[in-house]
Amino acid sequence: MDELTLLDWKRRIFELYAGIRADPEPQRAWERWCDVRAELFRSHPQSPSHEAQPRYFDYDPALHVFGAVEPAERVRREIATSGEEPYAFTRFGRTRFELAGGVQTLDLYWLDGYGGGLFLSFADATSGVETYGACRYLLDTVKGADLGERDGRLVLDFNFSYNPSCAYDPRWVCPLAPPGNRLAVPVGGGERTI
Repeated sequence: MDELTLLDWKRRIFELYAGIRADPEPQRAWERWCDVRAELFRSHPQSPSHEAQPRYFDYDPALHVFGAVEPAERVRREIATSGEEPYAFTRFGRTRFELAGGVQTLDLYWLDGYGGGLFLSFADATSGVETYGACRYLLDTVKGADLGERDGRLVLDFNFSYNPSCAYDPRWVCPLAPPGNRLAVPVGGGERTI
């Protein structure tokens, strides 16, 4: 049953991210993340691609940052997806952080569907060149991708950026980066396409 194998995939991802949050050494946690994802891609029935293996930039400690969360006007938005229909999200805040020598901001969204969840996707200057053109995901708590908080700030480790499943197989429908989540700077961390 596809539902039960998908449930198993989600359990494994939730366990993986729990280990990431518990590990005091981000690079070691990232190495484990890469290894577990490679194994899941190779062997799990719900893999977005058994042929393609994720490829990554080298770990860069400068991409491990903390984002202050600021309130933003709550706006319900239909965010474009890789499919025909958009998904409903509510922008509830913004995160502000230092990256690439400057202050950056990204909008934070809450999935309006059952149970909700924090969603943070982004595009950057590597999109469509070295990384998937539509976006990469950093936080998607519905799927377990949650790096946690420290001292009231979100952990934003861009080394853990990953391609949505639709980058590998069009049977998956994935929300894309909304307009407020396009960084002008290159983010040379996380999953890459070349």
